[in-house]
Amino acid sequence: MSKIKNALVIIILSTIIYACNDDNFFTNPFDDVDHEALAISDNDSLVKFLTNHYYDFSLDSVKAITASETALINDTNLKTLPVTENDIDYNLYVYVTRTGDPSPDADKGNPTKVDSVFVKYSGKTISGTTFSESDFDSNTTGLWLSLLSTVRGWSHGFQYFKGGSLKKDPDTGGAFNGPITYLNGGKGVLFIPSGLAYPSSLTANQTNSLVDTNLLFYIDLLDLVPDTDHDNDNVSTISEDIDGDGDLSNDDTDENGLPNYLDTDDDGDGVLTKDEDANNDGDPTNDFSDPDNPTLPDYLNPDIV
Repeated sequence: MSKIKNALVIIILSTIIYACNDDNFFTNPFDDVDHEALAISDNDSLVKFLTNHYYDFSLDSVKAITASETALINDTNLKTLPVTENDIDYNLYVYVTRTGDPSPDADKGNPTKVDSVFVKYSGKTISGTTFSESDFDSNTTGLWLSLLSTVRGWSHGFQYFKGGSLKKDPDTGGAFNGPITYLNGGKGVLFIPSGLAYPSSLTANQTNSLVDTNLLFYIDLLDLVPDTDHDNDNVSTISEDIDGDGDLSNDDTDENGLPNYLDTDDDGDGVLTKDEDANNDGDPTNDFSDPDNPTLPDYLNPDIV
């Protein structure tokens, strides 16, 4: 009996080894994707789409051209934004129907690619020169999102817009009364190549039904948090890109595995970043106490505690 068991074990192990040596076993379907070529193909598809569609202001919607409407590709409201991610060049297309016209006291400027935004949106897939009738995702009431946690097309595209102003009730002396409503926020459409959406180059996306798919988003920017500070250390997240390469994940001054924008003690000296504020102006980035390193701020200098 033991010989039979041993024989079975050998057969099973041999089968596994043989199968693992088979090029078709456990093959990742995305291993052969040429993402640089895909970026070129995606752009060709988006240009064809933009050539065959226009923006209907009466319906607030993108529509197929039927007569003499101005194609999106020729519309001055369309912005083309070159973006390089992982050494691959993309074109992100942003149609601005309204930049945003908040009241002076509510003007927070344009969001950076790492700020938090309050938005309404609906997303559709683009296939060739058509887009899906139904939304794959939407929010019609307003949702706070960090642009760090959205698709890259959002991170870059929102820079063209501003938030709106809260509607106030004049009958209550300007106090808010009833549902919160924003007026004159930014509004537009993002046409996003797959490489700036859910690219298969990122393993986390490979089970997503939207992988390597061009996307269209209608967006309304209602509000934003300028100079968002994700770790509340009094250094804005956009300022925690120490090497200036646009990638926040590789800035880790104390090499503790936590990037600076999520690390409350950036230099690992046991003193919180927000407390390394020698002049007490609430800004740790302008404190330089080390004469041997006069350009290194205290919060990044482990020799200053």
